[in-house]
Amino acid sequence: MAFLSDTLARVKPSSTIAISNKARELKAAGRDVISLSQGEPDFDTPDNIKQAAIRAIEEGKTKYTAVDGIPELKQAISDKFARENGLSYKPSQVTVGTGGKQVLYNALVATLNPGDEVLIPAPYWVSYPDMVLLAGGTPTFVEGNLQTGYKITAEQLEAAITPKTKWLIFNSPSNPTGAAYSREELKALTDVLLRHPHVWVMSDDMYEHLLFDGREYATPAQVEPTLYDRTLTVNGVSKAYAMTGWRIGYAGGPEALIKAMGKVQSQSTSNPSSVSQYAAVEALSGPQDYITESLAVFQRRRDLVVAGLNACPGITCPTPEGAFYVYPSVAGCIGKTSQSGVKITDDEAFASALLEETGVAVVFGAAFGLSPNFRISYATSDEALIEACARIKTFCDGLK
Repeated sequence: MAFLSDTLARVKPSSTIAISNKARELKAAGRDVISLSQGEPDFDTPDNIKQAAIRAIEEGKTKYTAVDGIPELKQAISDKFARENGLSYKPSQVTVGTGGKQVLYNALVATLNPGDEVLIPAPYWVSYPDMVLLAGGTPTFVEGNLQTGYKITAEQLEAAITPKTKWLIFNSPSNPTGAAYSREELKALTDVLLRHPHVWVMSDDMYEHLLFDGREYATPAQVEPTLYDRTLTVNGVSKAYAMTGWRIGYAGGPEALIKAMGKVQSQSTSNPSSVSQYAAVEALSGPQDYITESLAVFQRRRDLVVAGLNACPGITCPTPEGAFYVYPSVAGCIGKTSQSGVKITDDEAFASALLEETGVAVVFGAAFGLSPNFRISYATSDEALIEACARIKTFCDGLK
Protein backbone atom coordinates (compact mmCIF):
# COMPACT_ATOMS: atom_id res chain seq x y z
CA MET A 1 0.00 0.00 0.00
CA ALA A 2 1.43 3.38 -1.04
CA PHE A 3 2.02 5.82 1.82
CA LEU A 4 1.42 9.05 -0.11
CA SER A 5 -2.00 9.99 -1.44
CA ASP A 6 -2.90 9.23 -5.06
CA THR A 7 -4.37 12.74 -5.22
CA LEU A 8 -0.99 14.25 -4.40
CA ALA A 9 0.52 12.40 -7.35
CA ARG A 10 -1.82 14.33 -9.66
CA VAL A 11 -0.34 17.74 -8.79
CA LYS A 12 3.03 19.42 -9.09
CA PRO A 13 4.78 22.05 -6.99
CA SER A 14 4.33 25.71 -7.95
CA SER A 15 6.75 26.58 -10.77
CA THR A 16 6.99 30.20 -9.66
CA ILE A 17 8.05 29.16 -6.17
CA ALA A 18 10.49 26.60 -7.62
CA ILE A 19 12.17 29.21 -9.83
CA SER A 20 12.33 31.69 -6.95
CA ASN A 21 13.95 29.06 -4.74
CA LYS A 22 16.50 28.25 -7.47
CA ALA A 23 17.35 31.95 -7.76
CA ARG A 24 17.85 32.16 -3.99
CA GLU A 25 20.15 29.13 -4.06
CA LEU A 26 22.30 30.70 -6.78
CA LYS A 27 22.44 33.97 -4.85
CA ALA A 28 23.49 32.10 -1.70
CA ALA A 29 26.25 30.45 -3.73
CA GLY A 30 27.60 33.89 -4.68
CA ARG A 31 26.02 34.31 -8.13
CA ASP A 32 24.83 37.73 -9.29
CA VAL A 33 21.13 36.95 -9.76
CA ILE A 34 18.21 39.21 -10.69
CA SER A 35 15.00 37.38 -9.81
CA LEU A 36 11.95 38.44 -11.80
CA SER A 37 9.98 35.31 -10.99
CA GLN A 38 7.85 36.18 -7.98
CA GLY A 39 4.73 38.35 -8.03
CA GLU A 40 5.43 40.48 -5.00
CA PRO A 41 5.50 44.30 -4.81
CA ASP A 42 8.91 45.59 -3.76
CA PHE A 43 7.33 48.44 -1.77
CA ASP A 44 6.90 48.32 1.98
CA THR A 45 3.45 48.02 3.53
CA PRO A 46 2.08 51.57 4.10
CA ASP A 47 2.77 53.00 7.57
CA ASN A 48 -0.88 53.46 8.55
CA ILE A 49 -1.46 49.75 8.04
CA LYS A 50 1.63 48.79 10.04
CA GLN A 51 0.54 51.10 12.85
CA ALA A 52 -2.89 49.46 12.94
CA ALA A 53 -1.18 46.10 13.42
CA ILE A 54 0.99 47.48 16.21
CA ARG A 55 -2.08 48.88 17.96
CA ALA A 56 -3.79 45.51 17.69
CA ILE A 57 -0.81 43.84 19.37
CA GLU A 58 -0.64 46.47 22.10
CA GLU A 59 -4.37 46.10 22.76
CA GLY A 60 -4.04 42.34 23.12
CA LYS A 61 -5.94 41.44 19.97
CA THR A 62 -3.84 38.33 19.56
CA LYS A 63 -6.34 35.57 20.37
CA TYR A 64 -8.39 33.24 18.19
CA THR A 65 -11.04 35.02 16.14
CA ALA A 66 -14.14 33.85 14.34
CA VAL A 67 -13.09 31.17 11.86
CA ASP A 68 -13.68 33.20 8.69
CA GLY A 69 -12.99 36.75 9.85
CA ILE A 70 -13.60 39.35 12.54
CA PRO A 71 -16.82 41.39 12.24
CA GLU A 72 -14.87 44.62 11.71
CA LEU A 73 -13.07 43.20 8.70
CA LYS A 74 -16.18 41.63 7.21
CA GLN A 75 -17.91 45.00 7.44
CA ALA A 76 -14.92 46.76 5.86
CA ILE A 77 -15.02 44.24 3.00
CA SER A 78 -18.76 44.72 2.54
CA ASP A 79 -18.20 48.47 2.40
CA LYS A 80 -15.37 48.03 -0.11
CA PHE A 81 -17.50 45.89 -2.43
CA ALA A 82 -20.31 48.47 -2.33
CA ARG A 83 -18.01 51.48 -2.74
CA GLU A 84 -15.72 50.20 -5.47
CA ASN A 85 -17.65 47.47 -7.28
CA GLY A 86 -21.32 48.32 -6.86
CA LEU A 87 -21.88 44.91 -5.21
CA SER A 88 -24.03 44.44 -2.13
CA TYR A 89 -22.64 41.69 0.10
CA LYS A 90 -23.79 41.48 3.72
CA PRO A 91 -21.11 40.49 6.28
CA SER A 92 -22.73 37.03 6.37
CA GLN A 93 -21.91 36.78 2.65
CA VAL A 94 -18.21 37.52 3.24
CA THR A 95 -15.38 35.14 4.13
CA VAL A 96 -11.78 35.90 5.08
CA GLY A 97 -8.95 33.43 4.55
CA THR A 98 -5.21 33.11 4.88
CA GLY A 99 -4.54 34.69 1.49
CA GLY A 100 -6.54 34.60 -1.71
CA LYS A 101 -5.21 31.15 -2.52
CA GLN A 102 -6.92 29.62 0.52
CA VAL A 103 -10.19 31.34 -0.35
CA LEU A 104 -10.12 29.88 -3.86
CA TYR A 105 -9.17 26.45 -2.55
CA ASN A 106 -11.91 26.49 0.10
CA ALA A 107 -14.50 27.18 -2.59
CA LEU A 108 -13.26 24.34 -4.78
CA VAL A 109 -13.12 21.84 -1.91
CA ALA A 110 -16.59 22.87 -0.80
CA THR A 111 -18.19 22.40 -4.23
CA LEU A 112 -16.35 19.90 -6.42
CA ASN A 113 -17.25 16.23 -6.85
CA PRO A 114 -15.42 13.65 -8.99
CA GLY A 115 -16.16 14.36 -12.65
CA ASP A 116 -16.88 18.05 -12.15
CA GLU A 117 -15.00 20.26 -14.58
CA VAL A 118 -13.50 23.68 -13.92
CA LEU A 119 -12.92 25.83 -16.99
CA ILE A 120 -9.69 27.83 -16.83
CA PRO A 121 -8.61 30.34 -19.50
CA ALA A 122 -4.95 29.91 -20.50
CA PRO A 123 -2.44 31.33 -19.85
CA TYR A 124 -3.38 30.83 -16.21
CA TRP A 125 -1.93 31.30 -12.74
CA VAL A 126 0.05 28.14 -12.06
CA SER A 127 -1.99 27.16 -8.98
CA TYR A 128 -5.47 27.05 -10.55
CA PRO A 129 -5.28 23.61 -12.21
CA ASP A 130 -3.52 21.94 -9.29
CA MET A 131 -5.99 23.32 -6.75
CA VAL A 132 -8.80 21.88 -8.88
CA LEU A 133 -7.04 18.51 -8.95
CA LEU A 134 -6.46 18.53 -5.19
CA ALA A 135 -10.15 19.28 -4.69
CA GLY A 136 -11.11 16.26 -6.80
CA GLY A 137 -12.19 18.09 -9.94
CA THR A 138 -10.95 18.11 -13.52
CA PRO A 139 -9.36 21.26 -14.96
CA THR A 140 -10.23 22.04 -18.59
CA PHE A 141 -8.75 24.87 -20.61
CA VAL A 142 -9.62 27.46 -23.23
CA GLU A 143 -6.63 29.17 -24.79
CA GLY A 144 -6.01 32.81 -25.52
CA ASN A 145 -3.08 33.79 -27.70
CA LEU A 146 -0.78 36.64 -28.64
CA GLN A 147 -3.13 37.79 -31.40
CA THR A 148 -6.09 38.17 -28.99
CA GLY A 149 -3.98 39.84 -26.30
CA TYR A 150 -4.13 36.55 -24.35
CA LYS A 151 -7.88 36.96 -23.83
CA ILE A 152 -10.53 34.41 -24.69
CA THR A 153 -13.54 35.19 -26.86
CA ALA A 154 -17.21 34.55 -26.23
CA GLU A 155 -17.19 31.96 -29.02
CA GLN A 156 -14.31 30.07 -27.37
CA LEU A 157 -16.07 30.11 -24.01
CA GLU A 158 -19.31 28.83 -25.53
CA ALA A 159 -17.49 25.96 -27.23
CA ALA A 160 -15.59 24.97 -24.08
CA ILE A 161 -18.56 24.64 -21.72
CA THR A 162 -19.85 21.09 -21.21
CA PRO A 163 -22.65 19.63 -19.06
CA LYS A 164 -19.94 18.79 -16.49
CA THR A 165 -18.61 22.36 -16.21
CA LYS A 166 -19.23 23.60 -12.66
CA TRP A 167 -16.99 26.69 -12.47
CA LEU A 168 -15.30 29.21 -14.71
CA ILE A 169 -12.24 30.72 -13.03
CA PHE A 170 -11.88 34.27 -14.33
CA ASN A 171 -8.84 36.46 -13.62
CA SER A 172 -8.58 40.04 -14.87
CA PRO A 173 -6.10 41.69 -14.87
CA SER A 174 -4.36 38.40 -15.41
CA ASN A 175 -1.46 36.64 -13.83
CA PRO A 176 0.66 35.85 -15.90
CA THR A 177 -0.14 38.10 -18.87
CA GLY A 178 -1.42 41.36 -17.40
CA ALA A 179 -4.33 41.17 -19.86
CA ALA A 180 -7.45 42.98 -18.65
CA TYR A 181 -10.92 42.65 -20.13
CA SER A 182 -12.88 45.77 -20.94
CA ARG A 183 -16.48 46.02 -19.75
CA GLU A 184 -17.63 45.22 -23.31
CA GLU A 185 -15.39 42.15 -23.56
CA LEU A 186 -16.56 40.96 -20.16
CA LYS A 187 -20.23 41.50 -21.10
CA ALA A 188 -19.76 39.23 -24.12
CA LEU A 189 -18.52 36.47 -21.79
CA THR A 190 -21.28 36.96 -19.23
CA ASP A 191 -23.86 36.77 -22.02
CA VAL A 192 -22.56 33.27 -22.74
CA LEU A 193 -22.75 32.32 -19.06
CA LEU A 194 -26.39 33.41 -18.91
CA ARG A 195 -27.14 30.62 -21.39
CA HIS A 196 -25.52 28.03 -19.11
CA PRO A 197 -27.11 28.33 -15.66
CA HIS A 198 -25.18 25.34 -14.27
CA VAL A 199 -21.85 27.20 -14.56
CA TRP A 200 -20.69 29.30 -11.60
CA VAL A 201 -18.10 32.10 -11.82
CA MET A 202 -15.05 32.35 -9.58
CA SER A 203 -13.74 35.85 -10.26
CA ASP A 204 -10.18 36.36 -9.01
CA ASP A 205 -9.94 40.16 -8.76
CA MET A 206 -6.59 40.25 -6.94
CA TYR A 207 -5.06 42.77 -9.39
CA GLU A 208 -8.13 45.01 -9.51
CA HIS A 209 -6.25 48.18 -8.54
CA LEU A 210 -3.39 47.59 -10.97
CA LEU A 211 -5.09 48.76 -14.16
CA PHE A 212 -3.21 51.14 -16.46
CA ASP A 213 -3.83 53.98 -18.91
CA GLY A 214 -6.97 55.19 -17.16
CA ARG A 215 -8.92 51.97 -17.72
CA GLU A 216 -12.03 51.35 -15.62
CA TYR A 217 -12.27 48.12 -13.66
CA ALA A 218 -15.28 45.82 -13.86
CA THR A 219 -16.05 42.44 -12.28
CA PRO A 220 -18.52 39.84 -13.63
CA ALA A 221 -21.34 40.20 -11.09
CA GLN A 222 -21.16 43.96 -11.54
CA VAL A 223 -21.39 43.78 -15.34
CA GLU A 224 -24.17 41.19 -15.30
CA PRO A 225 -26.20 41.36 -12.06
CA THR A 226 -28.14 38.23 -13.07
CA LEU A 227 -24.96 36.25 -12.30
CA TYR A 228 -24.77 37.59 -8.72
CA ASP A 229 -26.29 34.44 -7.18
CA ARG A 230 -23.72 32.16 -8.82
CA THR A 231 -20.59 34.29 -8.56
CA LEU A 232 -17.83 34.21 -5.96
CA THR A 233 -15.95 37.52 -6.08
CA VAL A 234 -12.45 36.98 -4.67
CA ASN A 235 -9.92 39.63 -3.71
CA GLY A 236 -7.26 40.40 -1.10
CA VAL A 237 -4.84 42.94 0.26
CA SER A 238 -1.58 41.34 -0.93
CA LYS A 239 -1.03 43.12 -4.24
CA ALA A 240 -3.00 46.34 -3.78
CA TYR A 241 -1.41 47.25 -0.43
CA ALA A 242 1.98 45.43 -0.57
CA MET A 243 0.82 43.01 2.13
CA THR A 244 1.90 39.67 0.63
CA GLY A 245 3.32 38.34 3.90
CA TRP A 246 0.29 39.33 5.96
CA ARG A 247 -1.77 36.59 4.23
CA ILE A 248 -5.28 38.01 4.02
CA GLY A 249 -7.66 37.18 1.19
CA TYR A 250 -11.42 37.52 1.10
CA ALA A 251 -14.51 36.86 -0.99
CA GLY A 252 -18.16 37.75 -1.30
CA GLY A 253 -20.78 35.34 -2.55
CA PRO A 254 -24.04 33.50 -1.89
CA GLU A 255 -24.51 32.84 1.82
CA ALA A 256 -24.80 29.05 1.47
CA LEU A 257 -21.48 28.88 -0.38
CA ILE A 258 -19.77 31.19 2.12
CA LYS A 259 -21.01 29.01 4.98
CA ALA A 260 -19.69 25.86 3.26
CA MET A 261 -16.31 27.50 2.72
CA GLY A 262 -16.23 28.42 6.41
CA LYS A 263 -16.81 24.77 7.28
CA VAL A 264 -13.78 23.77 5.18
CA GLN A 265 -11.64 26.44 6.83
CA SER A 266 -12.79 25.44 10.31
CA GLN A 267 -11.22 22.01 9.79
CA SER A 268 -8.00 23.22 8.14
CA THR A 269 -6.39 26.46 9.31
CA SER A 270 -9.20 27.99 11.36
CA ASN A 271 -8.94 31.79 11.55
CA PRO A 272 -6.40 33.93 9.69
CA SER A 273 -3.89 35.85 11.83
CA SER A 274 -5.76 38.18 14.16
CA VAL A 275 -3.16 40.94 13.81
CA SER A 276 -3.24 40.72 10.02
CA GLN A 277 -7.01 41.05 10.07
CA TYR A 278 -6.88 44.31 12.01
CA ALA A 279 -4.23 45.59 9.61
CA ALA A 280 -6.51 44.68 6.69
CA VAL A 281 -9.35 46.71 8.24
CA GLU A 282 -7.10 49.77 8.05
CA ALA A 283 -5.97 48.89 4.51
CA LEU A 284 -9.54 48.79 3.21
CA SER A 285 -10.97 51.60 5.33
CA GLY A 286 -8.04 54.01 5.67
CA PRO A 287 -6.36 56.38 3.19
CA GLN A 288 -6.00 54.95 -0.32
CA ASP A 289 -3.17 57.22 -1.54
CA TYR A 290 -0.75 54.30 -1.77
CA ILE A 291 -2.74 52.70 -4.58
CA THR A 292 -2.52 55.74 -6.84
CA GLU A 293 1.18 56.25 -6.11
CA SER A 294 2.16 52.63 -6.70
CA LEU A 295 0.07 52.42 -9.87
CA ALA A 296 2.08 55.22 -11.47
CA VAL A 297 5.33 53.42 -10.61
CA PHE A 298 4.13 50.10 -12.03
CA GLN A 299 2.92 51.70 -15.25
CA ARG A 300 6.33 53.34 -15.75
CA ARG A 301 8.03 50.00 -15.12
CA ARG A 302 5.69 48.25 -17.55
CA ASP A 303 6.66 50.67 -20.31
CA LEU A 304 10.34 50.27 -19.49
CA VAL A 305 10.22 46.47 -19.63
CA VAL A 306 8.05 46.25 -22.76
CA ALA A 307 10.44 48.54 -24.64
CA GLY A 308 13.50 46.67 -23.36
CA LEU A 309 12.18 43.24 -24.32
CA ASN A 310 10.96 44.29 -27.75
CA ALA A 311 14.53 45.41 -28.46
CA CYS A 312 15.66 41.78 -28.02
CA PRO A 313 15.89 39.72 -31.24
CA GLY A 314 13.47 36.79 -31.22
CA ILE A 315 11.22 38.26 -28.51
CA THR A 316 7.78 39.81 -29.02
CA CYS A 317 6.27 41.50 -25.97
CA PRO A 318 2.72 42.92 -26.07
CA THR A 319 1.80 45.80 -23.76
CA PRO A 320 -0.36 44.51 -20.88
CA GLU A 321 -3.31 46.46 -19.56
CA GLY A 322 -2.73 45.70 -15.88
CA ALA A 323 -1.13 43.70 -13.04
CA PHE A 324 2.70 43.76 -12.89
CA TYR A 325 3.63 41.07 -15.38
CA VAL A 326 4.62 40.81 -19.02
CA TYR A 327 4.31 37.59 -21.00
CA PRO A 328 6.56 37.84 -24.05
CA SER A 329 6.77 35.26 -26.81
CA VAL A 330 10.16 33.70 -27.54
CA ALA A 331 9.03 31.98 -30.74
CA GLY A 332 11.87 33.67 -32.60
CA CYS A 333 14.45 32.07 -30.29
CA ILE A 334 13.30 28.45 -30.54
CA GLY A 335 15.72 26.19 -32.39
CA LYS A 336 18.73 28.41 -31.78
CA THR A 337 21.75 27.70 -29.60
CA SER A 338 23.07 29.83 -26.75
CA GLN A 339 26.68 30.94 -26.40
CA SER A 340 27.34 28.14 -23.92
CA GLY A 341 26.00 25.57 -26.38
CA VAL A 342 22.48 25.04 -25.00
CA LYS A 343 19.88 24.23 -27.64
CA ILE A 344 16.75 26.35 -27.10
CA THR A 345 14.17 23.63 -27.73
CA ASP A 346 11.33 25.28 -25.80
CA ASP A 347 10.58 28.06 -23.34
CA GLU A 348 11.78 26.01 -20.37
CA ALA A 349 15.17 25.57 -22.05
CA PHE A 350 15.21 29.32 -22.76
CA ALA A 351 14.52 30.23 -19.13
CA SER A 352 17.02 27.69 -17.79
CA ALA A 353 19.82 28.86 -20.08
CA LEU A 354 18.99 32.49 -19.36
CA LEU A 355 19.32 31.90 -15.61
CA GLU A 356 22.55 29.90 -15.88
CA GLU A 357 24.26 32.22 -18.36
CA THR A 358 23.04 35.67 -17.26
CA GLY A 359 21.65 35.28 -13.74
CA VAL A 360 18.17 36.51 -14.76
CA ALA A 361 15.38 34.36 -13.30
CA VAL A 362 12.07 34.25 -15.20
CA VAL A 363 9.28 31.65 -15.28
CA PHE A 364 8.86 29.62 -18.48
CA GLY A 365 5.51 29.77 -20.23
CA ALA A 366 4.66 26.07 -20.12
CA ALA A 367 4.03 26.47 -16.38
CA PHE A 368 1.16 28.83 -17.26
CA GLY A 369 -0.30 26.67 -20.01
CA LEU A 370 0.90 28.58 -23.10
CA SER A 371 4.22 28.33 -24.93
CA PRO A 372 6.68 29.46 -26.13
CA ASN A 373 6.67 32.35 -23.65
CA PHE A 374 8.04 33.45 -20.32
CA ARG A 375 6.74 35.62 -17.52
CA ILE A 376 8.52 38.55 -15.93
CA SER A 377 7.30 40.21 -12.77
CA TYR A 378 8.34 43.86 -12.91
CA ALA A 379 7.50 44.43 -9.24
CA THR A 380 11.10 45.36 -8.54
CA SER A 381 13.39 48.37 -8.89
CA ASP A 382 13.91 50.27 -12.15
CA GLU A 383 17.65 49.62 -11.86
CA ALA A 384 17.15 45.86 -11.62
CA LEU A 385 14.74 45.88 -14.56
CA ILE A 386 17.08 47.92 -16.77
CA GLU A 387 19.97 45.59 -15.98
CA ALA A 388 17.82 42.48 -16.49
CA CYS A 389 16.61 43.68 -19.90
CA ALA A 390 20.18 44.44 -20.91
CA ARG A 391 21.26 40.91 -19.93
CA ILE A 392 18.34 39.36 -21.79
CA LYS A 393 19.25 41.35 -24.89
CA THR A 394 22.86 40.17 -24.66
CA PHE A 395 21.64 36.60 -24.30
CA CYS A 396 19.34 36.90 -27.34
CA ASP A 397 22.04 38.67 -29.39
CA GLY A 398 24.28 35.66 -28.73
CA LEU A 399 21.81 33.04 -29.96
CA LYS A 400 22.84 31.39 -33.21
